[in-house]
Amino acid sequence: MKRKSKSYRTGVMLLTAALALGSALPGFAAESGSSTASTGSAAVLSLGSAPAIGQVKISESASFELKNLTMLPEPGNRTVTFTVTVHNDGDSELLFIDYWVRMRTKSGQQISVRLLPQDKEKNRIAAKSSEDISFYATVNEKTALTDLIFDVIRWDFSQPNFESKLGEVAVPETYNLVTPADGSHTIDLAGNPVKSSIKKVLLSKNEKNYTPTVVLTLENTGTQSRALPAYQYLLRTSEGYMYPLDAKGIKDLVINPKVTKDIELTGSVPNSVSTEGWQLVIVQNAADLKLNLPIAFYALPAVTKAEGADTGKEYSFTNEEGTYTAQLKTVQRLPWEDEDLLTAGITLTNKGPESLPIPNLSGYFMLEDKVKVDVKLVQTDNVIGLAPNASASFQFVGKIPYTYEFGTVKLVLQEKKGADTGTGSSGKDSGSSSDSSGETSDLLEFTHRSELMNIPYTNIGDTFKSAAVGRSVNYKIRSITTYPGETSDLLTAQLEVTNTEKRFTDLAKLVAQFKTSDGTVFPASVSEVKTKVGPGNPALLTLSATIPKGSPSVGMHVIIGDAVTGEKLAEGEESKPEAYVNASAFWLPAENFTVQDNVKNIALAPYELTFGNVRTTMDQTGIQLKFDYDLVKKEPAVVNMEGRKIILEVEDEAGKFKFSREYDGKDFEGTAAKEGDSGVQSEEGRLTVGSHKNQEIKVNDPDAIYAISFIKHYKLNVYDSFQGQKKLIASKRIQWFTTME
Repeated sequence: MKRKSKSYRTGVMLLTAALALGSALPGFAAESGSSTASTGSAAVLSLGSAPAIGQVKISESASFELKNLTMLPEPGNRTVTFTVTVHNDGDSELLFIDYWVRMRTKSGQQISVRLLPQDKEKNRIAAKSSEDISFYATVNEKTALTDLIFDVIRWDFSQPNFESKLGEVAVPETYNLVTPADGSHTIDLAGNPVKSSIKKVLLSKNEKNYTPTVVLTLENTGTQSRALPAYQYLLRTSEGYMYPLDAKGIKDLVINPKVTKDIELTGSVPNSVSTEGWQLVIVQNAADLKLNLPIAFYALPAVTKAEGADTGKEYSFTNEEGTYTAQLKTVQRLPWEDEDLLTAGITLTNKGPESLPIPNLSGYFMLEDKVKVDVKLVQTDNVIGLAPNASASFQFVGKIPYTYEFGTVKLVLQEKKGADTGTGSSGKDSGSSSDSSGETSDLLEFTHRSELMNIPYTNIGDTFKSAAVGRSVNYKIRSITTYPGETSDLLTAQLEVTNTEKRFTDLAKLVAQFKTSDGTVFPASVSEVKTKVGPGNPALLTLSATIPKGSPSVGMHVIIGDAVTGEKLAEGEESKPEAYVNASAFWLPAENFTVQDNVKNIALAPYELTFGNVRTTMDQTGIQLKFDYDLVKKEPAVVNMEGRKIILEVEDEAGKFKFSREYDGKDFEGTAAKEGDSGVQSEEGRLTVGSHKNQEIKVNDPDAIYAISFIKHYKLNVYDSFQGQKKLIASKRIQWFTTME
């Protein structure tokens, strides 16, 4: 009987522990199709490696060691992560399920902790071994790390609260998670140590933003090769503002043992903030948890003066027509299919008292003073000459393998002699360096460094101003939407383009590409508007790309640029882009995944859709859905609705009966029906701007009533559909054969 009682008691204790753990642990369901790069449940979420904060002995031969405590300093709720190393020096295995770690504040507030996905199955710690087990928790923005205390407990059925406290670890007041500017921090990549430090910081500035380049050095000090995870990199200012940084050349980056890699991180920070006290923050997105987990923090060293770059400097040259002033504005390396584009922007200015013609320019790139790259010349401003104090912009475009690395690049500016006309006055493709007609003479040389070849980044919600002569516009990313599919997803971004010229104008043909935090590039289609846009008016373009199923958009940005065909900017629908110039990048805002719980004021920018007086009826032929609707255009934006549809669906609660109707977005601007017209538009599958009464969708099925005879409610679902894939945006539960106002 004693043995039976002891067995029963042990079983109850284990059941109690399992229930307690079950309440503390979330369910980790992997998204189908998630890849390791998306940091879903298949990915290993690696925390940093730091000295232990404290240790609690749980027996004569075992202890819990607390380390790697971090907090991501975000507005609102913050994520805390920490690691417990379980040391088992005994002769038998240790069951972690018999223990737990609790977290509380010094004021006594209890905070729930949960295991990271890859550690949820860790339970048995073998004899004479150690095991790292990592946790996360959410605290409010007023909680500091030094407010926290960690309690180590053993489940104990004999106690009133079923647990015995074995010890505690309080975070000391001197604890600092930021690595000093001259220090290093070890990141644990799947059990392999990688030493990290900040090599240098370079900084450039324009009238609106700083453009920092942070060089992060990673040294694999372990014994195994490791792929760099899809980390996100952020610059944090002393005021607490966080700005994303893009990592160059990290796609499929594997760091072998005893090998050191430098990673260049670049972004954009408003020049209204202080440059003192900047930090680099590394985080990893846990898709299953819908959280960003902190990995490491670094204080940035003093800015290194950028030398060997001729951007912004003015140089003059003289030919038989007169004297010109040339300025190198930008040098960019841009992704393009299976190659990279190397582009340089030059501005020519006439500072003399008389007008000058556009010279017949050409040139080439020289990499590391050894490798020559031929270029095409593209005039991007709509000018035919240079009046006194006037300027014109040009872009030199070359192509290189995307895997090719170099440190310095030189642009050699040349002039062709013997051609009929200058670059600006000829409709011919006279700007190519491959044109052998006439003689070529060198004018100027500009030097630049690869680490300073930065695309201007526009922060979330901000506007990028393009001031090209005759084509000035403002660009802004309004929102993003993911349309799920069976095997892949369709990612779209709505780009607002505002005409800042004083005339009606055709918008420039654009090239767009989405880029993930690990450097993967997805070419995007652009739904261009086919009419001129008025002065001060916006147009809404849809940028879309097919991405792997379940890929998160967190940490992504989109690159756009003016499309180039041949040696001029692309024009017309039949003009296929061969390159792009004047590129700029936009960080993507967070996507809204909330399904609206009503069918009023549904946002479909630039439209808004409201359904009312919704009711179902039945007769001998089948079932009818009747409704009124208002479709309002909320702003005078030009928009291309091609490929866009609205799907109205009726779905019973038991899933036995469902029907739907598609409405093509191209019909939104069609002729409005008169009030009282019944069913005409719905029968044709059309929604149009205006107020409409007594619309009807019929289901000709006399047996339909038998499928819903015991169902009290149905759901009216509204889907936003694009290119055949749809996303649920609104849903309303309605009782059958009643009216919803």
